[in-house]
Amino acid sequence: GEQYKIELLEGIPEDEITVYQDGEFTDLCRGPHISSTGKAGAFKLLKVAGAYWRGDEKRPMLQRIYGTAFLTQADLDKHLLMLEEAEKRDHRKLGKELELFSVFDEAGAGLIYYHPKGAMLKHIIEDFTWNENIKRGYQHVQIPHMAKGDLWKRSGHLDYYKENMYFCEVDEQQYVIKPMNCPGHILIYESKTRSYRDLPLRLAEFGTVYRYERSGVLHGLLRVRGFTQDDAHIFCTPEQLEKEICAVLEYADFMMKTFGFEYEAYLSTRPEKSVGSSENWEKATEALKQAMEKIELKYVVDPGEGVFYGPKIDIKFKDAIGRTWQGPTVQVDFNLPERFNLSYIAEDGQKHRPVMIHRVVLGSFERFMGALIENYAGAFPLWLSPVQVKILTISDAQMEYAEKVASELRLAGFRVETDYRNEKIGHKIREAQMQKTPYMLVIGKKEAEANAVAVRERKAGDQGVLAINDFIARIREEVASKV
Repeated sequence: GEQYKIELLEGIPEDEITVYQDGEFTDLCRGPHISSTGKAGAFKLLKVAGAYWRGDEKRPMLQRIYGTAFLTQADLDKHLLMLEEAEKRDHRKLGKELELFSVFDEAGAGLIYYHPKGAMLKHIIEDFTWNENIKRGYQHVQIPHMAKGDLWKRSGHLDYYKENMYFCEVDEQQYVIKPMNCPGHILIYESKTRSYRDLPLRLAEFGTVYRYERSGVLHGLLRVRGFTQDDAHIFCTPEQLEKEICAVLEYADFMMKTFGFEYEAYLSTRPEKSVGSSENWEKATEALKQAMEKIELKYVVDPGEGVFYGPKIDIKFKDAIGRTWQGPTVQVDFNLPERFNLSYIAEDGQKHRPVMIHRVVLGSFERFMGALIENYAGAFPLWLSPVQVKILTISDAQMEYAEKVASELRLAGFRVETDYRNEKIGHKIREAQMQKTPYMLVIGKKEAEANAVAVRERKAGDQGVLAINDFIARIREEVASKV
């Protein structure tokens, strides 16, 4: 009568299975289990939630019981405190409260709709990354959201990634809604003859891609079906490879530190399901190792976690409460240049094969934003805040002066909201505080007459009265420091 266990058994390819027994309870499980329940010194059941069998919305809905166990009560208490803090920081809850984004059932699961503040936050991150790309010699390109199925057959995605792809038919031909940007960037590379003098060629795009994820694993901004990557592909000679990998790793380090994150590096090696020769995989893996050793970046080997066309370095960054998130990645690829027969004219006048580096220095903007929201609990530093300053009037008599102040701030490049409602000033301040606005400017009769503003800071509270030019100088310095 254990239909679910039978289904699991039928899917296990090994001849032997493991079974654990505790009293009358027998469990099919890969394990390991502890030898005695007495070794679980402290445990707590946390919650009950519905879950589709095997994450498939077409299968029966089961009840999942969540619990946790630790050797000591102190360890359990520490973990429960972390869970409580994580719940406060939940980006889905804060996304709604701070009016950042929504997911609409009628539009489809895993598809993000950005509200003005969320779109502004995304724009700030994109704009910063765009400018940093330009400083590092990247050229920006843009490709369509779909392409013929033949392109994805040639790249290998149809053979190795089909279950994650969306298909449609156009003019009786199969098209694919792009799950990745690399084949499109390859087409741009091969659109003309390239010389060794053109290399390295760094093509970058904030490319939106679409990948199928089961509905049971979708999770706010962190696991979605449509997302935008700060994607780039570097085409270089074999001699340039190590230098380019080092440059990407240093770029990723700069981005992580700018946004306030510590991180760890992992070397992900060849998976079982992959393409290409062992020789190419060994060369690519060795290039990644040598680059990390050259810049003295410590790393952990993550066996079998590379992508189907090459090994990679994964950067996992830590948030304010110690959780890790997937961020930058660097992938060395000898295989796609072979599949597309890419070449460049070398100094000897002959055609040679370039090497391709796939890289992101943040990851998907959606996942990175979700991590940022939870890291800062929605209270972003001034340079990242969608609204940096909120102007609050005490009465209607100050509206004209308040508009003048708002105009000066906007002309100086700051993001401003106003609240001229006929409400008590305490109520307006509380609302601005709940929206986690970094600065509130209170304007009453005295401030208007003195051509000044009463400044309140989100954490420190009342900062006294400042001339508007002095306030602008103060926040300009704070934005520039990116604290």
